[in-house]
Amino acid sequence: MTKAAAEPLSDLWDDAHAADLDEPGLLLYRSNLLGSDLRITNFGGGNTSAKITMTDPLTQKPITVLWVKGSGGDLGSMKRDGFSTLYLDKLESLKQLYRGIAHEDEMVALFNHCTFNLNPRATSIDTALHGFVPHTHVDHLHADAVIAIAACSNAEELTGKVFGGTIGFLPWQRPGFDLGLKLGAMAAQHPEYVGVVLGGHGLFTWGPTSKAVYQTTLRIIQQAADWLAGHEKQPAFGGPRCNAAAPEARRASAAALMPLIRGKISRDERKVGHFTDAPEVLEFVNSRMLDRLAPLGTSCPDHFLRTKIRPLVLPYDHQSDSVETLANSLDGLLEAYRDDYSAYYQRCKRPNSPAMRDPNAVIYLVPGIGMFSFAKDKATARIASEFYVNAINVMRGASGVSTYVGLPEQEAFDIEYWLLEEAKLQRMPKAKSLAGKIAYVTGGAGGIGGAAALRLLGEGACVVLADIDQEALEARIRAIVQKFGRDSVVGIALDVTDEASVVASFHESILAYGGIDVVVSNAGIASASPVEDTSLALWQKNMDVLATGYFLVAREAFRLMQRQQCGGAIVFVASKNGLAASAGASAYCAAKASEIHLARCLALEGAPHGIRVNTVNPDAVLRGSKIWAGEWRQQRAASNKVSEDELEEVYRQRSMLKLSVLPEDIAEGIYFFASDLSAKSTGNILNVDAGNAQAFTR
Repeated sequence: MTKAAAEPLSDLWDDAHAADLDEPGLLLYRSNLLGSDLRITNFGGGNTSAKITMTDPLTQKPITVLWVKGSGGDLGSMKRDGFSTLYLDKLESLKQLYRGIAHEDEMVALFNHCTFNLNPRATSIDTALHGFVPHTHVDHLHADAVIAIAACSNAEELTGKVFGGTIGFLPWQRPGFDLGLKLGAMAAQHPEYVGVVLGGHGLFTWGPTSKAVYQTTLRIIQQAADWLAGHEKQPAFGGPRCNAAAPEARRASAAALMPLIRGKISRDERKVGHFTDAPEVLEFVNSRMLDRLAPLGTSCPDHFLRTKIRPLVLPYDHQSDSVETLANSLDGLLEAYRDDYSAYYQRCKRPNSPAMRDPNAVIYLVPGIGMFSFAKDKATARIASEFYVNAINVMRGASGVSTYVGLPEQEAFDIEYWLLEEAKLQRMPKAKSLAGKIAYVTGGAGGIGGAAALRLLGEGACVVLADIDQEALEARIRAIVQKFGRDSVVGIALDVTDEASVVASFHESILAYGGIDVVVSNAGIASASPVEDTSLALWQKNMDVLATGYFLVAREAFRLMQRQQCGGAIVFVASKNGLAASAGASAYCAAKASEIHLARCLALEGAPHGIRVNTVNPDAVLRGSKIWAGEWRQQRAASNKVSEDELEEVYRQRSMLKLSVLPEDIAEGIYFFASDLSAKSTGNILNVDAGNAQAFTR
């Protein structure tokens, strides 16, 4: 029988492109290629280096400089400034200052004294591991296939079997100066080695050129993957214990469960969620080995730092249990996890350990449904999910050929509460005012909706933009992604007059982010017509969009926010015309007045649940407005007996302050009511109209 082989890795090296690059450029090129495939290394994981001859700016003599990926950053997306640069001879000289493993953390501060050319990029803890290997080009990667071998109970034996004496093995040890010394010594003593497997951790490879080490790295990872595929016991994870629910049932269960979990773990710090039901996740959560493997945690430090000591498995049988059954047991399950985490902290803490951090789980595994992850922002939640998928791949590979071994508990703690990691956390910028919060904005493709989205995003919120104009919505989303990144925003096609469309949009919002904290009802139309010429259809259209649409969105927001049980803020974007009557626009004015009074009614109902409802009243916001781009502008210009180009000046002069009202002005009012700046405000109206005496509230 022919043995199975893993899907081949692609050699993406382009000699023509590489020919135009200098040595640092080749290092960056290699790094980006390696980081482009999650089978080779995970996001933010691994590092690369090159020892390059350069001119010393002080002596003007040639010296050897270690270029190595700095602290943080991601191989796939890093730029040239992502590398630390160190005088290699100075780094080597630190060996004589080394006082032993009990003092190795002090060596990290000494790396700064080896900096070449005043490079501000902070050095990585892995700097010594690269610097002390006596080869020009070095890669350190966290490939699932190699970690699977490294995480087996007989990892050293398997390393010999798989690689036939071309790869060395070092038992698990926390990365640092001492491990760098051992790695360098092994590489020097074994010229036949092209790399080393670090127990439970990952792979080091080396070579004389960037291209050579790149191709060696691919070959070794492919060799590991092929060997695992050819020797894996079947079925994986002991076979299925249960079957997956149908796709729509999985999504419905996820949409029901995520707000419940999010609400219960967001009391002290708001969390953003991520859901995946990828095939490898379903294979694991549905397997016979789930209850045995999940408590073991992960082996690779990069995985562990992002996914915590272990996941929380939620007991659920989608064929016999209802979501409400699981919901009723959530408090006990979450409390048990927190108690277990606290006990782990107490068992393992050192005299100088930082205070215990958030004891809630990051990863939640649900048989038949998939996996949730929750973190301080969407990118962190998504990346944690990707890392746990890496961990699943490792557990599958290891348990398929041997016995999987997780990171020892004390070692895991010492990494999670490492003082160097704590110092890195303390250097993080202060959280923005809407960090961890999720905003839902209707009419998001228009001027006010777009400006509101940018204001909320700028304060750290994730934003769901909903609009009926699919083309304009997609253009708005592209612009936001370019500025804030792909995790910051999702776009949803929405007809606010269609009950099913509104319900579905909230369902999709939950699947995207786990819940909603802020709702901005902004979708609108405008019309002008003498009452005797106003058709029932025109009247009804105004009521459908501006009254019924606001009601439907608010009702779904109330249902969701009450389910989350952590309050919320709803902001209605109404109009000066909701307070000040205008002749020739009775349908529009009446519908806007309806919005304002609906908001006040909802403020009464929302208060016991911590749901605040307030209104922002704009007037004559022409710039960027889709409403003012068509017939409404023509009608208003005709009514005022001016050209369309003169209309903005008419409204400016009509205002008490003689100022134009811009979308950004309305966005500022929306942000005020969405944020804790207005934590004690509900049922209120904020006019942003440059002053209109008729609209004064009385």
